[in-house]
Amino acid sequence: MNAASAYSSARATGDADRLVLQHAELVKRIAYHLAGRLPPSVEVDDLIQAGMLGLLEAASNYAANRGASFETYAGIRIRGAMIDALRKLDWAPRSVHRKARAVAAVVQEIERRTGRDARDVEIAEGMGVGLDEYHSIVQDAASCRLASLDDATAAAAAGSEDPFAEAADERFRTALSRAIEGLPERERLVMSLYYSDGLNLKEIGAVLKVTESRVCQLHGQALVRLKARLADWRDSGVSEQA
Repeated sequence: MNAASAYSSARATGDADRLVLQHAELVKRIAYHLAGRLPPSVEVDDLIQAGMLGLLEAASNYAANRGASFETYAGIRIRGAMIDALRKLDWAPRSVHRKARAVAAVVQEIERRTGRDARDVEIAEGMGVGLDEYHSIVQDAASCRLASLDDATAAAAAGSEDPFAEAADERFRTALSRAIEGLPERERLVMSLYYSDGLNLKEIGAVLKVTESRVCQLHGQALVRLKARLADWRDSGVSEQA
């Protein structure tokens, strides 16, 4: 390696180290936010450890000409690394995944047939379960990684393996924005307070004057409804390409 190459390599390494130091707090913030919707058995320290690996990867691969700030790019990489770690742990029982998919399918069928938002009672009836059991299912879905907005994003973005490419997909962002805007008012408000304003479920409950459990139900129901509606978007996208 000549002197110029060695200097460039050292400078790049120094820049990466600086980015990691500057954004270490971002890893903690994302870890605690994600932990708020996961079972107590998931350790925050494990999420932070996975997130730091994501941050290191982001710092090494970031290019300013990609059109997004480093914090935006790193946030996607960090969250993706944490979700990958959860996937390897596979803490969610298969029944949770199966029921979440079943709810999304029932929501999709009802809304296609009626042309309006599917109601709790209708979804429960379509599932062949009581209302209390249905609410329990969507609460589990809110904690299940496959029902998270992050994984809905991954599923809808045409199977891309690059989280940054997923976030940069203008068509998907438009579809997601429309799907969120089309949610029932309380579900839309929960999503805004949780994802945009960073409130936890207890704080949202205080705003809405309902229990934390009810907020979890609304959150889970919003997620499976988005999953169903984004499936429609994905199917229409495949049809357009055919």
